[in-house]
Amino acid sequence: MQILRNIAEVKDFLILNQGKEIGFVPTMGALHAGHESLIKKSVQDNEVSIVSVFVNPTQFLAGEDLEKYPRDEAHDIEVAKAAGATAIFLPDVSQMYPSDISIKAPSALASILEGATRPGHFDGVCTILAKFFNIIRPMRAYFGKKDTQQLIIVQNLVKSLFFDIEIVPCDIIRAGDGLALSSRNSYLDESELIEACKLYRALVKAKALVSAGTFSSDVIKAEMAKVLNPLKIDYIEICDRELNSINQIQIDKSIILIAAYVGKTRLIDNLWL
Repeated sequence: MQILRNIAEVKDFLILNQGKEIGFVPTMGALHAGHESLIKKSVQDNEVSIVSVFVNPTQFLAGEDLEKYPRDEAHDIEVAKAAGATAIFLPDVSQMYPSDISIKAPSALASILEGATRPGHFDGVCTILAKFFNIIRPMRAYFGKKDTQQLIIVQNLVKSLFFDIEIVPCDIIRAGDGLALSSRNSYLDESELIEACKLYRALVKAKALVSAGTFSSDVIKAEMAKVLNPLKIDYIEICDRELNSINQIQIDKSIILIAAYVGKTRLIDNLWL
């Protein structure tokens, strides 16, 4: 696996691999089994797989965890290599932001759910991904369904800016207790890890209600809130696949999304139905 630290090295790498199908897995590092699954999927689908590790400052709001966000370059290199990546791109901020240009995420998608709590977050996501897409020119890029709103916004970005890239959604990877894997799980102590599992249990409750014939969004959200108690809930929302709020679950067309605080750590999870 090649280690690339600047854009010039990426361009040289791409020249050497010209004509090959390239898969791209963008990450903010602190790689775990969820990231590993994305890399392995890319390796399966493509002749060349590039992983980026970059903690993107423009998607963090003032007072968020930019400075303490987990970073472990040596670990990330080993995980990417073990998963079969062809190259890992490890740029610094000066490489990726030579100027303060930014791309606006579509307001209808970016102002709700995560965007309501984190205004401007998705502008940062769209900006950095547009830069990576232009540098790497992948055929396919891989995103986890855990960040469902991000996935849908990225699909919109690619369509709107005419990037010739297939966005490949990948299933959530969970721990044995159901907790969705996340780099921010490292902030949780032992008791908080137990409490964090309530997000998954709330989704399991929702799935059971739907299986029993309950389709009312209000009823399902109320029952989920009971499971999440006493966690501080940011939102429980039931949407269609374009993130429009819906009153009734429609099978194969709906997503249930949760954001809640476990201690000081804000976690998200979701279920596609």
